[in-house]
Amino acid sequence: MRISDLIEDFIKDMLKTEDELEIQRNELAEHFNCVPSQINYVISTRFKPSQGYYVESRRGGGGHITIKKIHITQSNYLMHIITSIGDTLTSKEVDIFISNLLSDEIVTKKEAKLLKVATSDNVLNVPIDIKDNLRARIFKNMLINLVED
Repeated sequence: MRISDLIEDFIKDMLKTEDELEIQRNELAEHFNCVPSQINYVISTRFKPSQGYYVESRRGGGGHITIKKIHITQSNYLMHIITSIGDTLTSKEVDIFISNLLSDEIVTKKEAKLLKVATSDNVLNVPIDIKDNLRARIFKNMLINLVED
């Protein structure tokens, strides 16, 4: 498991017991024996508003970071994701969305599998220059269908 995955899991475990978490960037970096920029990377890529988090970051004095888990209804959560998706979506980006939907219990394991299969590179047998566009359209439409249920 990569260090960024370990840091992400550590923070998410802490957020399971609290809706708001206050951490020191330097202390967390020291705990994981990494540089503070690694903590910045994890926070900026794994704890975005589109993934259900609000982050405040202050530099200096050890780098104070506040992470808040956003609690919204399933429909609002899905609509937020739908509106945050641009015209294209890579396979990796879809995997992150699906992982978050599953861990936040917005979709079932079966629904997550269907989302994954329908947007996989194997299924999207089209020229590469339109693949990510088609993937975004399919993923958005599947999420819209979930909102309507």
